[in-house]
Amino acid sequence: MSECSQSTQSAIIVPGLDKSTKSGHFQSLMTVSEVRHLLDRVREGTLDPSSASEQIVAAMRAAPYEDLGFARVDHHRELRQGFPEVILGVGKTPAQIAAIADRIVSRGHALLITRAQREAWDAVRAVVPNAEHHEAARAITLRQGEIPPGRGTILLAAAGTSDLPVAEEAAVTAELMGNVVDRLYDVGVAGIHRLLSEQTRLQSARVVIVVAGMEGALPSVVAGLVAVPVIAVPTSVGYGASFGGIAALLGMLNSCANGVSVVNIDNGFGAACVASAINHL
Repeated sequence: MSECSQSTQSAIIVPGLDKSTKSGHFQSLMTVSEVRHLLDRVREGTLDPSSASEQIVAAMRAAPYEDLGFARVDHHRELRQGFPEVILGVGKTPAQIAAIADRIVSRGHALLITRAQREAWDAVRAVVPNAEHHEAARAITLRQGEIPPGRGTILLAAAGTSDLPVAEEAAVTAELMGNVVDRLYDVGVAGIHRLLSEQTRLQSARVVIVVAGMEGALPSVVAGLVAVPVIAVPTSVGYGASFGGIAALLGMLNSCANGVSVVNIDNGFGAACVASAINHL
């Protein structure tokens, strides 16, 4: 029902501490920070070990998902992978997207919806009024809870303006996951001087995401200039023989530059997940 994910504070559901919302009753959360606080209190002698153990075991026994009939919302995704379940807006009705979003937010998780249309945004903001719509990225977000910051900057280079929807999906995702993102747009190989004039920004990045369509040459050029991982994102931008991004995908997979990894066509979200994981190491 949704996408994969990486990188904020994990949360553990604690049964017996009910709070109510318009959607009904839900069990409140014990975050990873709270677990650590419990353990710190045990170490300091202000909390009995058996009491701390009971609280943590009770939290771990909580149901890992919530069944809405049309979707099973994975509330332990953040605990296992470091970031809550992400909603893919494609193929779902606005009402379904809003219902899933409501349950994710009610459990204290950050919210990310990708490929969201205007109708989905109208439905989501009715139940999550503090959510934010990123039109260029086609995404809906809500930041809540403690989000551990990444260790450095993720540079996001896009070959052309036509690649911006995919680039912005990556940027918004990476930012929600706690990363500083430096956007470097319209630096494709047709005007390579535009890229070469930004050496300081290239060398300052801890990881680089490169988004390009057409022949997909830009990631190889960037990888030849930097000593950090480069994540290449082929886009479906291009004329007939680009085959909807397949030409760019194959070009990136055949890069002669070291340190290039490639995600699926138009998968800005996936690139951001990988980049965030690297930036949090």
